[in-house]
Amino acid sequence: MENAKTSGLPPMVKVAYTLMNHWDGVLRWFESHITNGILEGFNSLLQSAKAKARGYRTHKNFINMAYLILGNLDLRLPT
Repeated sequence: MENAKTSGLPPMVKVAYTLMNHWDGVLRWFESHITNGILEGFNSLLQSAKAKARGYRTHKNFINMAYLILGNLDLRLPT
């Protein structure tokens, strides 16, 4: 990756620098196959809940809503 500096294409230089800066994480993915996709999904759900409510009165209410949304609770009535 040392030759990336000699490329005349700025996008390729940027790709090379990105790979060099994140090389440990790239190799770690090949070992574990774990990504932050689940966390991004959780964040998306929480952001939509926050937008829907247009703010909660207290942080405690928002945290409780997060538990309700992300907790996978079975809230069906027993039959």
